[in-house]
Amino acid sequence: MDASKPYFNVLHKTMDSIQITMPVPLFLSLFLLLINILSVAQTNEIAFVSDTQAPMWIENVFQRANQNERATKLIFEDILKSKPRALYILGDVVSLGFRNIKWKNIDQCIGDCRKNGIEVHGLLGNHDLMGRSKRGELNFQKRFPDHVRTGYVSTIDSVGVILVNSNFNKLTSLEISQQQAWYEAALKSLDNDSAVKAVIVTCHHAPYSNSKLVGSSKPVQEHFVRAFLQSRKSLLFITGHSHTFEHFKKSGKDFLVVGGGGGLHQPLRSSLEDAASKYKPMFHYLTVLRTGKSLLVMSHFLKPDFSGFEKSYNFSAPIL
Repeated sequence: MDASKPYFNVLHKTMDSIQITMPVPLFLSLFLLLINILSVAQTNEIAFVSDTQAPMWIENVFQRANQNERATKLIFEDILKSKPRALYILGDVVSLGFRNIKWKNIDQCIGDCRKNGIEVHGLLGNHDLMGRSKRGELNFQKRFPDHVRTGYVSTIDSVGVILVNSNFNKLTSLEISQQQAWYEAALKSLDNDSAVKAVIVTCHHAPYSNSKLVGSSKPVQEHFVRAFLQSRKSLLFITGHSHTFEHFKKSGKDFLVVGGGGGLHQPLRSSLEDAASKYKPMFHYLTVLRTGKSLLVMSHFLKPDFSGFEKSYNFSAPIL
């Protein structure tokens, strides 16, 4: 408990000024209860993680594993400690969405978050739809009932988060058109909403990535980036798919890849200029907090010896 926090100063002044008219033991019990409530109060911080899927055996043939499932568990434990208002899982929640057994561990993690008052939202990744895509999507929808396959919005503390579906090969031409129209209308609506101060756009596939395995997504660039750049309040474009941390700047806006939720780390090229070229942790998640007229963006990475997390790479995105 940090006695330097503002609410302690308020409580101290209050204690000095009030006259106790109830039995002291009862008063102390109520006072301690108030302290406990304040100590576990949530902030308006929101968290993002992606690619929490356990490695598949074929992936282990070509890439090096490193206690990946343990790392995913530790990420969720650290998120529980920080207690953000909401957590957004940006696809590839599991390795094979149609197989019920693949959901066992992640169900526990998601359930623990929700039991502790943390909203959990998700969007579809390619692994969630791999194999039997309809069954995979059904399993996904059970875990994320507010999910809409052609896009939806979640708002936390005046920050609008748009979640869109970048699995274009699983969408019909009509669904792609519907999502495009909805997405562009949603951006305009949020731009015109005085209660919304900033907008974050998310999908699974990264529009820009140096990953040698998955690279940049041209369809995401064509369908989502243009409107994002034109939106007045849109500040961050956050994705996964590439199992690394990357930070690209385009037209003054920030594009982040946060695919460090547990998947096997991917080798990188250096063809695109990456502002985080020297920051490549294996396992990590992201938090965003609105502070006045900016969004404070912070990456939390798991130490190589798995002894805990550190906050390292960070920057502020000004709210216009």
